Amino acid sequence: MGQGSIIGYDLSEEGCQISYYNEAQHEPETVKNESGEYQIPLVIGCKNDAWYIGEEARSHAKHKDGAMATDLLAKSMHGAKIHLGRRTYDAVWLLAKFIRLTLQQFDKIDSIVFCVPEMSPDIARMLRGIGQRMGIERKKIHVQDYKESYCYFMFYQPKELWQYESALFYCDKRQIKAYMLSQIAAGAKLKKQTFVTVDEVASAQMEELKAVYPVLNVEQAKMADFRFQKFIESVFEKKIVSSVFLMGEGFENNWYPNSLKVLCNGRRAFLGNNLYSKGACYTAYQRGQEELMKEQEGPVYLDESKLKEQISIQLRQHGKEEWYPLVPWGRHWYEGDGQWEVLLEDTDDIEIKVESLLTGTSRIERVQVNELPKRAKYTIRLQVEVLFVEENVCKILFKDVGFGEFFPATDFVREHTIYLGGRNEQFDTM
Repeated sequence: MGQGSIIGYDLSEEGCQISYYNEAQHEPETVKNESGEYQIPLVIGCKNDAWYIGEEARSHAKHKDGAMATDLLAKSMHGAKIHLGRRTYDAVWLLAKFIRLTLQQFDKIDSIVFCVPEMSPDIARMLRGIGQRMGIERKKIHVQDYKESYCYFMFYQPKELWQYESALFYCDKRQIKAYMLSQIAAGAKLKKQTFVTVDEVASAQMEELKAVYPVLNVEQAKMADFRFQKFIESVFEKKIVSSVFLMGEGFENNWYPNSLKVLCNGRRAFLGNNLYSKGACYTAYQRGQEELMKEQEGPVYLDESKLKEQISIQLRQHGKEEWYPLVPWGRHWYEGDGQWEVLLEDTDDIEIKVESLLTGTSRIERVQVNELPKRAKYTIRLQVEVLFVEENVCKILFKDVGFGEFFPATDFVREHTIYLGGRNEQFDTM
């Protein structure tokens, strides 16, 4: 992967922010616009068949010499049409145009992770489709929410910053939200694996915030500081917090000196607005490493939408028998599809192991393959395809694809359905 080929793309109604993996520095670097800011406003405009985005599009529209489209993300999700100049466009086409223009400085994109405020299968499908139309391989395009981006950002920070719990406070003009990153207590069999979750633990509407953004009202800011301090104390009650991150435009004015003292008492605090795009970039980097090593490395992020089961088949790699995860836990079910090829030993069945993180149990399911032609070991090549038909139902297809010129493919196809459960169960934090 070359310089700038691994991308984290933060996308919201306000705008986008792009971080790319800097191979020399071994960490993400965030792109700045002409004003030295990280964010590009999510607007697109045209004038005389020329396209403009961000502040440039706003400027043309302000001077009445160009048309401009806004609310691209919401309108794309609703399949809306947008009138721009003398033409009408699909909103998703304009969103794709915006994304392409923001990424035109990158000659080649090997992998990209879009992060959005909230995840859904529909937004994941739409953004993966946009990525594919840009020429990026489908398996190299991923979508995650802000909580997961925060989690992956923390995975690449010094361990002492999330040795216990880590907190993120997000503040805008109206409210403050608090998120807590915690490790999940796993069963004895999984002690070597670290599982992590991020939960929204509190939120508060604060009228006083209107007095601190964008121009600071000193007297009213004191009340906002007092209320924020009490909010922090309620969030941290009976918790050991290693680090704190402050995100959002509401923290730009220094209106919270007393609250900051509470935040920094025995822990490290950080202020910034590019954590989500960097976290997405770290996810893109880690997915690439997992593909190279053919195994899942490092901590695993879980939330209520992620798979709590892992589906594996037994393989021999480098002379060693091991369980290879076809569907690792911590993935969304709608991102669980995949395809592999394996060479089969002399066997009448294939074992599939299904492990549950929530119950700590596992089961073995067997697929009969005794109808395959009898050949020497490792001369039968099977295509293994995983396909999720719905959230709890996974189909695995085994198909004989032949062995080069020596053995042509037969019509052997075996389909096995695996039923998963436990999506509504709860896991315990440590």
